[in-house]
Amino acid sequence: MSKKGFSLVLILTMLVFSVLTGCTGNNAEEVDNSSEGAKIEDVTIKFMYLWPEGSSRQQNMIVNEIIDAYQLANPHVKIVQEVLENEQYKTKLQVISASNELPDVGLTWPAGFMEPYVKGNRFTPLDDILTGGLKDSFVPGTTEAYAINGKTYALPLELNIVPLYYNKAIFAKYNLEAPKTYEDFLKVVDTLVKNNVVPIALGNRDRWTGSLWYMYLADRLGGPEVLTNAINRTGSFEDESLIKAAEEVQKLVNMNGFVRGFNGLSNDEGKAEFLNENAAMYLMGSWELPNFTTNDEIPQEFRDNVGYFKFPTITGGKGDIDSWVGGPGVGLFVAENSPVKEEAKKFVKFFVESWGQQAVSRAGVTPATAVDTSKLQLPQLYIDVLNDLGRASNMTLFADVQMSAAVAQTHLDMIQSLFGNQVTPEDYAKKHEEALKADSK
Repeated sequence: MSKKGFSLVLILTMLVFSVLTGCTGNNAEEVDNSSEGAKIEDVTIKFMYLWPEGSSRQQNMIVNEIIDAYQLANPHVKIVQEVLENEQYKTKLQVISASNELPDVGLTWPAGFMEPYVKGNRFTPLDDILTGGLKDSFVPGTTEAYAINGKTYALPLELNIVPLYYNKAIFAKYNLEAPKTYEDFLKVVDTLVKNNVVPIALGNRDRWTGSLWYMYLADRLGGPEVLTNAINRTGSFEDESLIKAAEEVQKLVNMNGFVRGFNGLSNDEGKAEFLNENAAMYLMGSWELPNFTTNDEIPQEFRDNVGYFKFPTITGGKGDIDSWVGGPGVGLFVAENSPVKEEAKKFVKFFVESWGQQAVSRAGVTPATAVDTSKLQLPQLYIDVLNDLGRASNMTLFADVQMSAAVAQTHLDMIQSLFGNQVTPEDYAKKHEEALKADSK
């Protein structure tokens, strides 16, 4: 499978057309096709996912309602849940995969993240449940992100982009406007620092969070292909613009642009600085939209004050304002060695068919399936994101997802070192180039 990041402009255009014009998605009911009176053997499905009740309340609620509905329609099935935070989930998935003890159903990311699990024969193909119209319910191109050698190994649940959220009340207090150029963005950071306000919330202990900043700077300096080409080996990580992007990261660090102690904070801890109005900005995926729109555990006054802007362009850079970092999010897999594989597939099919409209209306999630939202009342912030998706000129898949596991580890380690001023921009680029060269042999 190619590790090259892929453009999702067509996908996103189709998504917005489907959402805003009300293309009808599938609404499924699970039907018991067994003969009347036949004894159905009890089945237990182990399901591991990453939406804890506290930090992902809406998603967790929807998951539990889908599970309840499936168990009601299939009394012989019991679904046992294990719910972990994002980084804990990734770590455990890797550990239990090594001993071939994956849950029957779980979540994976596409492309490079998924590849070793497929090569290790850990995930089973799901093409058989894509028949009968299910494949047509997905936004075109999304299932292909989870395909390797012509077989589909997971079914996507979401699409994401990464906006730069900001607190409108803090900006107004200091007469600031959402910047369109990076030069103006730096002025915003400088003004906030001078007024003892933390400019940016960041929890970089998880490292992929800092990678988002680096990816945008690389895009705005070198254009939409420069990072992807370095990863897929049609280019070099020692490209001048990739080194310059690393320099700009350290410039932000040295300006005190990020919350104090950011390299030791988890993403949830960093996000709390934004939610508690201690920081003015927060760069994160559109999966956070529920917290800024529908999560009634977060004060309405704060939610009303959240806006977002596109990552600003850099004068002289090759990137444009409508180029986004993002792509398909998590998808459902079924373990190859699951003792209840066929029932697990039925649950995955039911889950996907049930997820779309609920994810839109109740969690503010952009689903991977087209749904009829023409009669739904969507928050304005969500509508704005959908409109911007339709105008996207490019979508660059998350760097660590594009990479193999070994290279991704190098990337994430170097991101933390870069933000910690423990490596020069030149050495940062060199370490990436060495890892990519070794991986391509």
